[in-house]
Amino acid sequence: MKKKFNLKEMKIGGVAVRLLWIVAALFYVGAITANAETWQVPKETLTYDVMYKWGLINKKAGSVAITTSIPASGERFHSRLTGATAPWADKFYKVRDTLRGTIDSRSFLPYRYEKVAYEGGDFNHDELAFSHSGNTTKATVIHRRKRKKDTEVSTTSKELQAVGPTLDMLSSFYYMRHLDYASMKAGQTVRLNVFSGSQKEVLTIHFDGVEEVKIGKKKYPSYHITFTFTSGSGKKTSDNMDAWLSTTSAKIPLLLEGKLPVGKVRCFYTGVIPAR
Repeated sequence: MKKKFNLKEMKIGGVAVRLLWIVAALFYVGAITANAETWQVPKETLTYDVMYKWGLINKKAGSVAITTSIPASGERFHSRLTGATAPWADKFYKVRDTLRGTIDSRSFLPYRYEKVAYEGGDFNHDELAFSHSGNTTKATVIHRRKRKKDTEVSTTSKELQAVGPTLDMLSSFYYMRHLDYASMKAGQTVRLNVFSGSQKEVLTIHFDGVEEVKIGKKKYPSYHITFTFTSGSGKKTSDNMDAWLSTTSAKIPLLLEGKLPVGKVRCFYTGVIPAR
């Protein structure tokens, strides 16, 4: 029996935000050849169209924007990501997600991370406060949750800890400008820890080499990356996802792609693509 199209079941907006989150984590690939002193955090806004594809259907399902602001001191900067479903998709599964982060301008390690998510009538609010000691990262997590059928918001708290590179979505995103992908070989992989809301995951990143990617009517050379998420026990927690980054010095994520129970979701960069 053919599966009936059900947008609510696919959670397009949530997948799109996760796609941008995993591409952020790839910026640790090749970090041993990176020089953090050669890149300064810019004031900018990057925008994306979220497209849903299923057979002949190829329709805009939402949008995502990432904005960077820098206080006068310059020691820390702020990042804000917003994601929303399109009006037609709101009727099936309305999504309004906001992520905020405070990040060190030199080390790019997070101080604070917050996610406020309204998805299909459910409410989730995560707040993480980070501390770093040597190679160990700890985070105090406060998680607030209210399902559509609930009358009150429930609040829980916990502590997360990991040894080795440990990031959240927004802090890791800013590694992209100072990593030397050109010196990497196809097939290279790297593993790192990710604090995703109230849980810790292991992300394995596979560098697939240089490929052409089509954005609009033009094709651009890009770095192709594949991602795999697993739990601490090694169990796969989601399908593989892919990203293509421009080979220019900006290394802007041009296309992100992930599978859904029916079809797939693709995020296309909609800003000005810099020349080589």
